[in-house]
Amino acid sequence: MNPTDPKKLASPGEAPPGAPPRAEADAEAALRARWDAGDLDGAATEAIRVYGPEIYGLLLSLHPRGGDADDLFSTVCERLWRGLAGFRWQCSVRTWAYAVARNASRSHGEAAGKRARREVGLSACPAVSEMAAAVRTETASYLRTDRRAEIERLRDELPAADRTLLILRLDRDLAWNDLARVFLDDPGAGDEAVRREAARLRKRFQLVRERLIALGRARGLLRGGDG
Repeated sequence: MNPTDPKKLASPGEAPPGAPPRAEADAEAALRARWDAGDLDGAATEAIRVYGPEIYGLLLSLHPRGGDADDLFSTVCERLWRGLAGFRWQCSVRTWAYAVARNASRSHGEAAGKRARREVGLSACPAVSEMAAAVRTETASYLRTDRRAEIERLRDELPAADRTLLILRLDRDLAWNDLARVFLDDPGAGDEAVRREAARLRKRFQLVRERLIALGRARGLLRGGDG
């Protein structure tokens, strides 16, 4: 087996299609314009179109079996739709969406395997419902055609929180302060709390990466001197 670049070892794989980082500012501006105009259904539909693929990809990584990711994605879409009216723009919609997704995923895990309960029927907003269904279909198709490398399966041995950290930092390129808001489950957290959590996550990220490199070496996926 060919040695693998240790920089790629910690990566949970290629992100599904979504808004590239350079387009995020434009996407956020468009969402804010819809929100300011009072078009909350339109803003929710656009948010799901732009950010839905990467959110659904994260949920599939954390919940790959039994249709859990589909149920959780519906829950996330519903919470985004319902929550936009009270959104205070203390962070980006993208960061908020990841916080909502992580909260839904964690709550699902704490429910001892029970399916995530849908809180609101998306049929009340057909445009949002149709966009969520389209995102699920297209993203699942994309991921099925993307061959999964042996090196990527190592991440499945990590706790869900560590897998989430790797995906959001490496694949989704979230800034440390945005990561802190996601993990604090409080997009509006104060600066000091964000600073402390960002510092904690940096240390945790390094430990997780080192663990994956050690696993890769032990299984012959990396040369002993790589790192």
